[in-house]
Order: sequence, then structure tokens, then C-alpha cells
Amino acid sequence: MPLPFLTADRAIDTTYDVALPFDDRERWRRPYRPGPWRVGTAALVLLLASFVLFAAVVIALTGTLSSAGLVFVVALAVVAAALRLLRMGVWVGARGLRHVRFLVTRTAPWEQVVSVRTAQRPVRWLGLPRTVQGQALVLDRRGRSAQTVPPLLTTHDADFLGRPAAFDRASDAVEAWADEYRRR
Repeated sequence: MPLPFLTADRAIDTTYDVALPFDDRERWRRPYRPGPWRVGTAALVLLLASFVLFAAVVIALTGTLSSAGLVFVVALAVVAAALRLLRMGVWVGARGLRHVRFLVTRTAPWEQVVSVRTAQRPVRWLGLPRTVQGQALVLDRRGRSAQTVPPLLTTHDADFLGRPAAFDRASDAVEAWADEYRRR
């Protein structure tokens, strides 16, 4: 029995065979899709936000408006956290390489990038303190040692856990961007 949704997914995956598939390179782009762990966590956080928003409506109808406003602000903070969770990752553009984490965003201009390479090393499992052996995409910058810069991507983060082929495609795409823009 043919399953058309499987062939459609393969058609989407073939767009990442080209290293630099974007015409407008001035915009910041993530050269890979967010992983299922990241999207699932953000969906659960948004579900929690919907319950908090419902609680704000109930409080507004039965209680004081100031307490309902406070609960509404908490719901907006939860929605902002879910959106930030979805924005996390590595972004590339003509100006440099941007590593977006939950609270910190660091941008490395292409002039400071010495190399972007894949290395076998202990990596954190889903960002937790537990480490496992895996691969990491490491950024070497001028003036900084490799130990001070956290890895850009790992095989065990929320985007690539259980998807080694997706990690290989994403790391190849980031390396291709770095190779092209370091030559300029």
C-alpha cells in the first residue's frame, strides 16, 4: 500500500542536498529544521500557556482584574519562552555565524572564524549535565581557545537526538557556509 506522506517527506529532505540553497544570503537562516524533541517541548510549553491563559480569563471573570493581569503576564512569558526555544540553534548569514541559546546569543563574524569542524567528543544529552560520547560541530575562533566555546551542534541535542543523518546534513551545511564566507 503506497504511503504518500512518506514520499512527500523525502521530497522535502532533498532540498538540503545543496550546501547553500538560499538566494538571499543577507538574511539569517537556520540551515536545518528544528528537531522533534525541540518542537515537542515547545508544543507542551504552549499547551501549558493555553491553560494559564484560560486561568487568566476565569480569574478576570471571578476575581480582580489586577490578579488576572498578573496571570496574563505569566502566560505571555511562557509563550515567549516557547518561541525562544524554537529559535535556538545555529543561524548563518553573510555577516557571520550566530549561535542562539535560550538566554544568550553569540555572533561570530566570518573574519574571526578560523574553522568549523566536526569532532568526536563527550557531549551533553539534551543539554542536561549527563554526558555521552557523540559528535559535535565545533567553532574555532581567533583569540579564543576551543575549550571556552561551547559546541554549535551535537548529535545528542534537541534537534538531532536519534537522527544522525540530519546531524551530518546540518553540519555539512554549516561547514559549507563557513568555507564559502571565510574565502571572501
